[in-house]
Amino acid sequence: MTTTTNVSAAPMSQSPRSVRRTRAAHRERARAAFNSRALTWLAIGIFLFLYLPIIVLVIFSFSGSTNVGVWAGFSTRWYAELLGDAAIQSALRVSLWVAFWSTLIATVLGTLAALALERYRFIGRLPFDTAMYLPIIIPDIVMALSTLLFFVTFAVPLSRYTVLVTHVAFNVAFVAVVVRARLAEMDKSLEEAAADLGASAWTTFRRITLPILMPGIVSGALLAFTLSLDDFVITFFVAGPGSTTLPVRVYSMIKFGVTPEVNAISTLMLVGSTVLVVISLLLQRK
Repeated sequence: MTTTTNVSAAPMSQSPRSVRRTRAAHRERARAAFNSRALTWLAIGIFLFLYLPIIVLVIFSFSGSTNVGVWAGFSTRWYAELLGDAAIQSALRVSLWVAFWSTLIATVLGTLAALALERYRFIGRLPFDTAMYLPIIIPDIVMALSTLLFFVTFAVPLSRYTVLVTHVAFNVAFVAVVVRARLAEMDKSLEEAAADLGASAWTTFRRITLPILMPGIVSGALLAFTLSLDDFVITFFVAGPGSTTLPVRVYSMIKFGVTPEVNAISTLMLVGSTVLVVISLLLQRK
């Protein structure tokens, strides 16, 4: 009798409020588990949607078949043919020339702009700050048309130099953003300590400020180089005869039909861009 009484009395020891709390806790755990599984599968689906075509392109770039979507065994034939394609080599040289010089100029101008906006207060600072970020905000097609109209208005012949000027125009903004973020995290007391010890403004900048900003400057430069190397829309509008870059050349090849050679060159561009972006992100974390 004692055992029966204790067993039957155990469920009665829980109040209705306690039972409701237990049920609510169970429902909350079930909801959290469902949300976690749903978000996981959604993330997997998004990544597959975005990156599965790229993975397929990379795989078929090593196919020996002359048809793009047919696998005929592993082969590096199309990578070897790229080495003998004079048009591809010429476009690559133009792309590297534009990317190198635009990165160099944009890095200097972007670093100076970041220092001016972050450290100084001057008349017109807000409009200048707003104009600095316009290349990041506005669509590429708008910037392409506006720069083309500028060159046409002043009768500037389209060439690799017009491509260079345009790439500098949008790369400055990206470099300034990265360097300014690095500058905002910098401890100003280091510069003040150097000034208290008798260092001039130039010595302080060269010995203190510049070394601290260098990871941000290099990462901004790598980002600018990547954007310049991969740009198509703006370059397509402002490029003239003899100034065809690699992305524009790939587009012209696609117009006449997709070949495995396009897969190979797209793979090389993907690998190069990914490496540069990863290095840029690693430098920004230092």
